[in-house]
Amino acid sequence: MLITLMISLFVLLALSVPIAVSIGLASVIAIVFASDLPINVLAQKAFTSIDSFSLMAIPFFIFAGTLMEKGGIARRLVRFASSLVGGMTGGLGMVVVVTSMFFAAISGSGIAATAALGSILIPAMIKKGYDRSYAGALQAISGELGVIIPPSISMILFGVAASVSIGDLFIAGILPGLMIGFSLMLGVFIISKIKGYKGDKDLPKGEIWVSFKDAILALLMPVIILGGIYGGIFTPTEAAAVAVAYAFIIGVFVYKEIKFKDLISIFSRSMIMTSIVMFIIANAGIFAWVLTREGVPQKLAMFFGNVTDSPIMFLLIINIVLFVIGMFFDGSVAIIILAPLLTPIAVSLGIDPVHFGMIMITNLAIGMCTPPLGVNLFVSCQIANIRLEQITKAILPFIGIMIINVLLISYIPQISLFLVELFKR
Repeated sequence: MLITLMISLFVLLALSVPIAVSIGLASVIAIVFASDLPINVLAQKAFTSIDSFSLMAIPFFIFAGTLMEKGGIARRLVRFASSLVGGMTGGLGMVVVVTSMFFAAISGSGIAATAALGSILIPAMIKKGYDRSYAGALQAISGELGVIIPPSISMILFGVAASVSIGDLFIAGILPGLMIGFSLMLGVFIISKIKGYKGDKDLPKGEIWVSFKDAILALLMPVIILGGIYGGIFTPTEAAAVAVAYAFIIGVFVYKEIKFKDLISIFSRSMIMTSIVMFIIANAGIFAWVLTREGVPQKLAMFFGNVTDSPIMFLLIINIVLFVIGMFFDGSVAIIILAPLLTPIAVSLGIDPVHFGMIMITNLAIGMCTPPLGVNLFVSCQIANIRLEQITKAILPFIGIMIINVLLISYIPQISLFLVELFKR
């Protein structure tokens, strides 16, 4: 059945069938033509894959992110970030990174951050004389912070797939997210020095305080979420529901930028995005179940046991494999399929599962910005009105920065675990 499964998958991918459909259809073909299992096992396994209380956090965070996006939050965060770093060398480029860090702590989605902020910042950068490909590349690579800085949908998926605390993953993502954000800012500074991109020196007096007051309610959202989780007030899933209530009150009654008539389109967009994610989870769950039934986890464990018993070499191999997989597979699909297979092997080598989760999430986040299937690249290309080959050259230095960050996260566990251990004392 395993051979039939893999051949079917590669054929479907070669025919350009969407990945989520390919893994589900390949599973159907394998079960129908290469096993004696009843067909109704497919529905059972698909339902089991999404029958999780923790996964309820996904539609809530998606809905909260959409409410915050439509409620004027993105514009306020851009203004606050501009007041902080807009006057530095490469000012608008710095604003892209800082705003993406702020928005990541609200949306939980890399695509949402790229689309919401890119529609504001990419045209602004082009108008200021920045190269189109550079503007698009910077927004694409900054958008991937949405899955690294908590709350993150990828962290929820890993936590469910690998049976790891989602709360611990949220805390573990703070330092890696900050480190990546500041390293991208360093890259922006160096590139801007070379290309002559200057900052905005004409900021109004007192702009930092004024813009901070305007954005403070948005900045409080991650504080409420993480503080509530680690204060024992609510679970990560309940925190997502709190985020929805908070975003609704801020957008409708405080900022008053969301009208009740707008809620229909907000609900509709959130439901579509949730349906897409759940469809991926259901199909990936069937695919992972077939792999498990065929003994793939045991075969992988034997393979790595024969190749190396060194955690250092294991992480090097895994990072290379994840980087390649991220170029062709959606990160959500890869996490659901690979997390339950690889995490037990990592634990057997003495690697903390929360640490391994951050390695997997940050590595696969790079895939959002690498051709041929980098979703952030396509979004940025559309906004900047450029071709994929144009943005690919511009994003290579930032991909290099991301690879360095992944290696640091891999081999310095305390970057991920320091705050987790601190909160548990």
